[in-house]
Amino acid sequence: MSNFVTLTVQKRSSTGKGANRRLRAAGLIPAVFYTPGGENIPVQAPELPLEKIFENHGRTTIFNVEIVDGDQKTTAPALLWDIDFHPTKNRMLHVDFFGVDLEKEIKVRVPIEYIGTAKGTKLGGSIETFFESMDVLCKPLALPSKLVIDVTELALNQHLRVQDVVLPEGVSSAFDPSVTLVSVISASAAAGEGEEGAAAADGASAA
Repeated sequence: MSNFVTLTVQKRSSTGKGANRRLRAAGLIPAVFYTPGGENIPVQAPELPLEKIFENHGRTTIFNVEIVDGDQKTTAPALLWDIDFHPTKNRMLHVDFFGVDLEKEIKVRVPIEYIGTAKGTKLGGSIETFFESMDVLCKPLALPSKLVIDVTELALNQHLRVQDVVLPEGVSSAFDPSVTLVSVISASAAAGEGEEGAAAADGASAA
């Protein structure tokens, strides 16, 4: 754990909208630390260091959270689990930290990055991506920051499914293996799908 970046937070006793507004005015973000054992600890995090953690680590990299409670300090590895942002300003309003046991598997949603130019698009097809992220199972230290999927070899009307993706060692998908992640669809196939969709809509209207 000593090699991880550390974010120092303080345990807080005040909760509610008024207390949270005062924290934000002071440059602090209200948060909750969820321990692996199921305990919920209200904390407050300094805004700028927290933003830096998010920029550099995102939601898929382990870091240390040091919780200061009076004279006591406890440190635990964690992930940034959930973030509430202001609807119009690029500012965090509330954060959930998810404490992890480094020896136990967790399920985490990992972003997908599609790379390459599919063969089928050079023949008039269009590429359709159905998922921008995938739920994976692994121990925290095996967690990839993202999944890179190369679509170069996809031909017209060809699909790439979960079962076709080579995952890093120690990582497995929590998705059904038959789920399609990305396809190259020809113009005729796309038109057929459109006609089927219109027919289904007409049928629903008639019902």
